Amino acid sequence: MNAIRWRDAMAAALYGPDGFFVSGSGPADHFRTSVHASPAFAAAVFRLVSRLDAALGFPTPFDVVDVGAGRGELLRALSTLAHGPATSDAAPTPLARRLRLTAVELAPRPTDLPPDIAWTTEPPTGITGLLTATEWLDNVPLDVAVPTDTGWRYHLVDPGTGQETPGPPLTPEDLTWLTTWHPTPTGTPTPSPPAPPATAPVIKRFASTEGPEPDANLLITGPGERVEGERVEVGRGRDLAWGGVVGRLRRGVALAVDYGHLRQRRPVDGTLTGYRNGRQVPPVPDGSCDITAHVAIDSVATAGARVAGCAYTLLSQREALRALGADGGRPALSLAGTDPAGYVRALAAASAVAELTDPAGLGGHHWLLQPVGVAVDALMAR
Repeated sequence: MNAIRWRDAMAAALYGPDGFFVSGSGPADHFRTSVHASPAFAAAVFRLVSRLDAALGFPTPFDVVDVGAGRGELLRALSTLAHGPATSDAAPTPLARRLRLTAVELAPRPTDLPPDIAWTTEPPTGITGLLTATEWLDNVPLDVAVPTDTGWRYHLVDPGTGQETPGPPLTPEDLTWLTTWHPTPTGTPTPSPPAPPATAPVIKRFASTEGPEPDANLLITGPGERVEGERVEVGRGRDLAWGGVVGRLRRGVALAVDYGHLRQRRPVDGTLTGYRNGRQVPPVPDGSCDITAHVAIDSVATAGARVAGCAYTLLSQREALRALGADGGRPALSLAGTDPAGYVRALAAASAVAELTDPAGLGGHHWLLQPVGVAVDALMAR
């Protein structure tokens, strides 16, 4: 068994030379994020861009940096909106002429990407504007820890098979993170009965409608080794990653949109899972599938606030999109009589927003806004 730490296995499986996000066709072929679900998401982000642009005094340039940009879908949409009619007349120079778009991604630059979108593997420094990270943090590699008779140890994994075994003790830094951000019951965990097939709503939306394979979300262990409550996903590396990108802002807002959990309600036994071709699959870190785990959002938020030196704002996506004008309300039935085609278009738009704001799905995602030199309240006021 060629076992290594989960953090190293995830890094190679996702971002190595033949990694899932580097060598494949892109995330949209395997799972459905808010960016892919509806143009209403980009429209809401553009409203945030417009409000932030005004709050910052219409700077030149105004940066939008998308970390974990996929194939540039969000930035393409924002570029189109910036060149459209729905831009602010208050700006002395139109936003389209001041907008500087940068995609941060390890995959090669798409051949059809518009030339006004820069492509880089590292976020630039001195950003004035908006930095976004949509479902990026859940793919930042992390370690898995398990308790043993000699204390907490890293869980090692064989990248080829997914088989796991306890490894060396946690470093003092990771142990401090675990005891601070992931309280666990005292004593020795007791085995749980066999887990039933997964039936709970999947937060990372499927690209197909077939749903998960039975038991696809069960973590891979040897026979009889799965003990409820044993596993903990150590998120210290994600704290460092978020703090690092927040530190690239000169003035503006860093926005993370992701699924996650808070200290008082951490998932029992972790959330590590895989996705391939629109199906949820066991998380074997061999490069053939996405490997993801929910984000300890409060820990990440605290790390960013420490770097920025000011408080963060945390909302659900449902709350955030409503504040930005996407409420999913159905059009008035009277419109069907006066403008049938317009009614159908408005109804379709409302349905698309409803998917984004469904609290059992994408609407349950967290919006973490970390300001630097600007107030968030006015930006998110309805």
